[in-house]
Amino acid sequence: MAGALGALTVLVPVSSAHAAPETTAHRLVYIANSRANSVTAYDPSTASPVATIPVGTYPQAVAVSPDGSQAYVVNNGSSTISVIDTASGTVASTIAVGRLPGPVTFSPDGTRAYVGHYVSARMGGVDVIDTATRTVTTTVTVGSQPFGIAVAPDGAHAYVANLMGGSVSVIDTATNSLSETITDSRIWMPTAVAVSPDGSRVYSANYGTNTVSVIETATNAVTGAIPVGTGPGSVSIAPDGAHAYVTNQNDNTVSVIDTATSTVTGTVPVGGTPVGVLADPAGGVAYVANSHDGTLSVIDTATDSVTRTVATGSSPYSLAVAPVAPTVTGVRSGHGPDAGGDTVTIVGTHLAGARAVLFGSTPATGVTVVNDGTLRATVPAGAGGTVDVRVATPAGTSAASVAGRYTYAYPFSGFRPPVANSPAVNRMHAGRAVPMKFALGGDFGPNVIARDYPVAQHVDCTTGAPLDPPVPTTTAGDGALSYDLADGGYHYVWKTDRAYAGTCQVFTLGLNDGTLHTALFQFS
Repeated sequence: MAGALGALTVLVPVSSAHAAPETTAHRLVYIANSRANSVTAYDPSTASPVATIPVGTYPQAVAVSPDGSQAYVVNNGSSTISVIDTASGTVASTIAVGRLPGPVTFSPDGTRAYVGHYVSARMGGVDVIDTATRTVTTTVTVGSQPFGIAVAPDGAHAYVANLMGGSVSVIDTATNSLSETITDSRIWMPTAVAVSPDGSRVYSANYGTNTVSVIETATNAVTGAIPVGTGPGSVSIAPDGAHAYVTNQNDNTVSVIDTATSTVTGTVPVGGTPVGVLADPAGGVAYVANSHDGTLSVIDTATDSVTRTVATGSSPYSLAVAPVAPTVTGVRSGHGPDAGGDTVTIVGTHLAGARAVLFGSTPATGVTVVNDGTLRATVPAGAGGTVDVRVATPAGTSAASVAGRYTYAYPFSGFRPPVANSPAVNRMHAGRAVPMKFALGGDFGPNVIARDYPVAQHVDCTTGAPLDPPVPTTTAGDGALSYDLADGGYHYVWKTDRAYAGTCQVFTLGLNDGTLHTALFQFS
């Protein structure tokens, strides 16, 4: 199958260029060398191959598990998968799969792998592998000669490019059944598929029409076809979704597609017979496997130019790299009751495959992956105050950040006697100490009051309109905030100013949950 496509290509030489920064260190790129029966491990941090790993016969595809612990290498000639332990760089086990297997990919949570293979001239199959037991649990019937496969960021569907079937099969991963077959005159000899990070589109590289079809996942309808170079063989999408990269096997180039306009904005010359392409999930570069040359081209995606060419094994065909840890860039809405129960939207990057969403150290009670940049979570109960919201995926846990925070509101039930709560008016003699007592449902330490609070503000006694800016209050003696175990409340002693005589003042208590609580005083 792969060899037939390779035979149609034309050679154009490639030259090396200056080195440029690539990706985060300690993440290896795995390159399946189809005619060397090996996998090359390339280290971007050193810009060099670090290992050659023997595998089965004619390795055609490779995928790295979401946690980065293993790489699945599809051996087309021996109908097996070599499972590489990425820590040791050795083959840990071998899994028997269907005849003439081709593409492979993992579910976002890493619990399953999907392998397309030949069944008959008119039929293909996708083996579903339980990655815990490394066994095939079922096979889903798809179109003829499945040549590419990709799973949506939410894990709900797998899309399969059927080379001879001229179609894209849609698999419902919950039931492991074929839910739809997408056929369109603009899909012909599809060799690869890729799903956008937001899950809204599937891009199909069509070897037979020199185009990339755009499929809307909401309707599974083809909405356009983008002309690219000759013999498109693979497609990969940048982590921000802004560009797609397509290898053109017959003119030795990579087409750069602007996904917003569905137009080619650049063409990058690479090595001979570029088969596989991989836009690194960490961003910044795209890797290209040049089958005829036995090289890896490294494209700087900022300049759309090749910055490095590296020797690999014979006939490199497919590439894979470990995903990167998620990041949280926002929480909507970022506050709610301490009892929890609200549903919030969390935005960021690399969120697909989320195992848990942590509010402080407490996991959310429900998590729904919308796409690679969006999650929904049900907030767990928590103490009043602000906590970091972190997302855990197989690739790691997001770091705490100012943008990723959630604030629990304390169960503040009002000031306790002798102070009456607004809109009641407390009549006091100026210069006296006023005990401001309140409860928050427990002892949360001395830092429950927000910075620069409490404050007092001079207001009009009739209208309540502010007459002066608020000023910080002072305490009387040991009147700083304390917690009384006997009555289960906080005590703050406000030393009022003698100058308050004849005025009305609003006392405002600001808590670190972002809430403000007031009491109105008229002084004599």
